[in-house]
Amino acid sequence: MRTTADRGRIYRRCGCRDTLRHQLGAHCPRLLTDGDHGRGTFAIDVPAPRHHRTTVRRGGFVSHDAAKGALRRFLEGEAGGFNADPNQSVADYLTAWLTAKALVLKPTTMARYRDYVHNDLVPAFGTLKLDELGHRHIASFVTGELAAGRGKTTLYRCLATLSSALGDAVRQHRLARNPASPPALHRPPSPERRIWTADEAVRFLQHCHRADPEMADLFEFLIGTGMRKGEALGLHWDDVHLRERVLYVRCTLSAIDNNHLVITTPKTRTSRNWVAVSPRVATALEHRARSRARRHSDPSDPFTGLVFCRPDGRPLRPHTVLDRLRQLSKEAGVPRVTVHDLRHLAATITITAGVPLTVVSKTLRHSTLSTTANIYSHLTRQAAREAVDTIDHTLTEAEKTGRRTDRPVWMRPPGDHIQQLREALNRLRSPAPTGFHPTANQTRSGRATTMRPPGIRAWKRPSSHM
Repeated sequence: MRTTADRGRIYRRCGCRDTLRHQLGAHCPRLLTDGDHGRGTFAIDVPAPRHHRTTVRRGGFVSHDAAKGALRRFLEGEAGGFNADPNQSVADYLTAWLTAKALVLKPTTMARYRDYVHNDLVPAFGTLKLDELGHRHIASFVTGELAAGRGKTTLYRCLATLSSALGDAVRQHRLARNPASPPALHRPPSPERRIWTADEAVRFLQHCHRADPEMADLFEFLIGTGMRKGEALGLHWDDVHLRERVLYVRCTLSAIDNNHLVITTPKTRTSRNWVAVSPRVATALEHRARSRARRHSDPSDPFTGLVFCRPDGRPLRPHTVLDRLRQLSKEAGVPRVTVHDLRHLAATITITAGVPLTVVSKTLRHSTLSTTANIYSHLTRQAAREAVDTIDHTLTEAEKTGRRTDRPVWMRPPGDHIQQLREALNRLRSPAPTGFHPTANQTRSGRATTMRPPGIRAWKRPSSHM
């Protein structure tokens, strides 16, 4: 972006005062005689509402070039539509960043960003100028939080929010580099999940059908389709096609601050896709359809038409489903898991059954195949071992078969490199002409020899000088 040369001015000013304690500013006599006296300052007129103009002055720069560079960045920010004020604080920048992100982010993501900004980042870095924020400030914040007992996962997500905000400042040429990158805290390893076996899943479902048939339909659906919890709770009857045995994932149910329920878009773009319905899942949906016929629906209710809901038609809260899952798991005598672990259970069953990873990835509607491979690396390692064992078995069987069927190897006869002798040997090895029956003749020495075809001279071993 270009800056116009006729906009803005750069000068020096100081903090000296006269006898009346008035600041001299740019009129100090020492500015004319001492080149190191005072600090660089720039001033520029910027438009304001109601067709007024206001003058922005920023000082404290160590040199004329520093002030000139700050003025250039300020004009570039003005042309790009963002604030490039060198005196802008981290608190002001993060507040403006949240306002801009509210237009593009989901409400649940915005709620998490807002908590991190207002509760953690602004108290820690808010008074600093954005241009002064460095990696040392972030590292000191991490050290203090860990010493206070803050969880690594929560702290990592907080730093990821700060890195995202500063990354936008870099893309807008507001900052030269992102001080939060590389991260001061690496991503903590994910805890090892406890996934049910097929027998445990069957025992749990059988208990659910006896104790809570309504919840049993939901858990049958989650395990049978591998859908996310919010996608299942936000599924509408308009997106279910039982005759074709398919359904379409169009929205998801989310809880903002674990309190306010909203209908939002799915997690990723690839999540909006068709999902096949198995006979077990179809049975659960048919049972829900019969319950729906007895339920009163209000067309003005934004949650009308949900497949899985409370008896009065109101949506199920995600925490209610989690609490019910843990209670039923305890009653069934199976390990304690989360609702999202049921999605991992569906993937585990399909991968261990030999379903190709590409098919599993499409079924789970992951954005990339690498996402599936990274999440289920413990299962792909087992598949990799089975693959190399298959290669070993195939080569070993081929080797055994080859030993039984291989013909003896013909040794190269002496003088085979001589073309004349090689042609004579080839004629000897060729089938005999029709009507020719070689017989054994006795030579003068008494040794038996095979009669040669007509026109073939006897072959002699070449002499040593050849």
